Amino acid sequence: MAAESTSYTSLALPVLPLDDEIVLPGMVVPFDLSDAEVRAAVEAAQAAARSSGSSSKPKVLLVPRIDGTYAGMGVLGTVEQVGRLADGDPGALIRARGRVRIGAGTTGPGAALWVEGARVDETVPDPLPGATAELVKEYKALATSWLKKRGAWQVVDRVQQIDDVSALADNSGYSPFLTTEQKIQLLETEDPTARLKLATEQLREHLAEQDVAESIAKDVQEGVDKQQREFLLRRQLEAVRKELRELDGKEGEEESDDYRARVEAADLPENVREAALKEVEKLERASDQSPEGSWIRTWLDTVLELPWNERTEDEYDIKGAQEILDAEHAGLQDVKERITEYLAVRKRRSDRGMGVVGGRRGGAVLALVGPPGVGKTSLGESVAHAMGRKFVRVALGGVRDEAEIRGHRRTYVGALPGRIVRAIKEAGSMNPVVLLDEIDKVGSDFRGDPAAALLEVLDPAQNHTFRDHYLEVELDLSDVVFLATANVLEAIPEALLDRMELVRLDGYTEDEKVVIARDHLLPRQLERAGLGDGEVTIDEGALRKLAGEYTREAGVRNLERSVARLLRKVAAQHELGERELPFTVGADELRGLIGRPHHVPESAQDPAERRTAVPGVATGLAVTGAGGDVLFVEASLADPETGAAGLTLTGQLGDVMKESAQIALSFLRSRGAELELPVGDLKERGVHIHFPAGAVPKDGPSAGVTMTTALASLLSGRLVRTDVAMTGEVSLTGRVLPIGGVKQKLLAAHRAGITTVVIPKRNEPDLDDVPAEVLEKLDVHAVTDVRQVLELALAPAEVRVPAAA
Repeated sequence: MAAESTSYTSLALPVLPLDDEIVLPGMVVPFDLSDAEVRAAVEAAQAAARSSGSSSKPKVLLVPRIDGTYAGMGVLGTVEQVGRLADGDPGALIRARGRVRIGAGTTGPGAALWVEGARVDETVPDPLPGATAELVKEYKALATSWLKKRGAWQVVDRVQQIDDVSALADNSGYSPFLTTEQKIQLLETEDPTARLKLATEQLREHLAEQDVAESIAKDVQEGVDKQQREFLLRRQLEAVRKELRELDGKEGEEESDDYRARVEAADLPENVREAALKEVEKLERASDQSPEGSWIRTWLDTVLELPWNERTEDEYDIKGAQEILDAEHAGLQDVKERITEYLAVRKRRSDRGMGVVGGRRGGAVLALVGPPGVGKTSLGESVAHAMGRKFVRVALGGVRDEAEIRGHRRTYVGALPGRIVRAIKEAGSMNPVVLLDEIDKVGSDFRGDPAAALLEVLDPAQNHTFRDHYLEVELDLSDVVFLATANVLEAIPEALLDRMELVRLDGYTEDEKVVIARDHLLPRQLERAGLGDGEVTIDEGALRKLAGEYTREAGVRNLERSVARLLRKVAAQHELGERELPFTVGADELRGLIGRPHHVPESAQDPAERRTAVPGVATGLAVTGAGGDVLFVEASLADPETGAAGLTLTGQLGDVMKESAQIALSFLRSRGAELELPVGDLKERGVHIHFPAGAVPKDGPSAGVTMTTALASLLSGRLVRTDVAMTGEVSLTGRVLPIGGVKQKLLAAHRAGITTVVIPKRNEPDLDDVPAEVLEKLDVHAVTDVRQVLELALAPAEVRVPAAA
């Protein structure tokens, strides 16, 4: 590929000086001949052309003169025409032809200054190199963009038609945004490609500056337009308000005067009134454009909407309240008795004029803890109904921001009071029943701990002076009945739990589930299925089978879903013409309508298929977040030839349960000989204890006796009785120590078809909490020593099964 080259041709030319003006090759420029230097240069060029006898046009040298100093590079110009300019003055039209490097002075005709020069002849290879072609393309694109912005569409076509690199670069001399220094730099750059690159950079910088300037101008204009529009609208608003005040006969009254009148007319506590009047004074001093004015108005509206002195009268018909609770909820005697006691005490305090003692009223804070589906949330509505109070539910599940409880500071944009204040505002009274739902699901992160903010709310000794961060005035919560619901007691912080009165809801018995399904669930689901009274009836046997074999839970949610599914199936069959109504669903029809049972009791299975059909499997009892449950423990011994001695535990166990397994193994190693067990196997062979349902985390000490029984069964070869379940912590000496959750565990045993239960002797008083109908169907044994457990749980073996089996 040929390279660019530059050659020089010597010339002697008259000088036409250009003051603060630059002409580049390719430009055609008119000059005023009334200027002596211009006229002298043109006349000298004409004289030289005549004397040479050449037919060529007169030539001059256009040289920039900056602050009296001539540039080192000029432009060869030919005088195209001499005549009159547009204004009538004599002038000459000169076309710039090419660059001339200026040398020494010389002589010539006329009064002009003559100099010697070297004509710069530029040669550009054809075709253009790739980089140069890209540069040409970029320059044309930039020039086109700039010209389109100026509306010079005709010039766009002219620029696009220029293919010569040198001519394209010199064409930028027409750009009005170039400074004299930039044009001098273009003039003195001899290499065409370098000159085009320089012109491209200059044009790119100008476009970038232009974009910034246009953006700033646009923003300024939008800001000015917005201010003008806002000013106009505010003036119009003031005029409208003025007209409205005149129509209402309140001429001259301002918005702040309206707030002042509202505050003075409202029935507010004295401290709240003083704080509100101070804010009204700030509003009077604030301008309409000040953001503080909107904050104050929002705060005043919130304060004025709160029911500071509104209270509902409690229903003191104690028997009537008890009837309402019984009618709306079956079972749950503990919480019903607690509400009845509360109403009785409130009635006596009211009769004796002791409604307020020490600034505190007689509110209550109860924590309803129990598995899902036992009616904790719906119980709140029944309590409010029985007391004749308003009911508000506050969902706390997943709340992680302390401001959700205490509110935001007013300085924040979009600040709001906390959920407690909003609940009071929603209720419209200062003594509602507020249900704090799922209080055990409250979390904490960098925004604070909402459970810590609840300490003041739920403390009867402090909540009569509760301060919300948004209100910043005291709010009396001492007359509110707070009912907090939770599934897991351990998830509630100890300090918060200490402020609440604990009421446990341990689940329903099968008889209670049948009553609930008959009296509450079935009527509700009949309505939802579009069935009238009497069209579909579910007899008690079917309800009992639904509760016992199709659902196994502490609550009744799945039972209600099963009833709904049953009714939908019957309704669909009726619409398809497959079944006539009215129809009664019996226990025998359940399988054909909704399929097989999902929870068959262990006692109802074939003896050979039961889990305890082999030695080394025992049935325990546990408490989970969903209530009580049956827990199986499996034990096995490794082959002595493998040499894998020690204890292996599986089933995702916690540290406490792992320690219980170590204790059970240590007890059998030390006392197994007394029980006639081959304890030598425990030393020579590895022991593996597994808890099925390995995906479910398990922990706690109450499986100690179950693991001991499973190991004893494995060593002795005696089966564990299928109808026996056990719970209790075991010590190294074989003592059976007390555990928790006895009621829930016995209910779970009853649901699973267990008939004999072994519990620690020291848990015997807990049997008072177990419903009588459940105790009647269970044979409960209270023991103190693990030897008693083994005597009860292990079945006698006429022919002993070898331990290795």
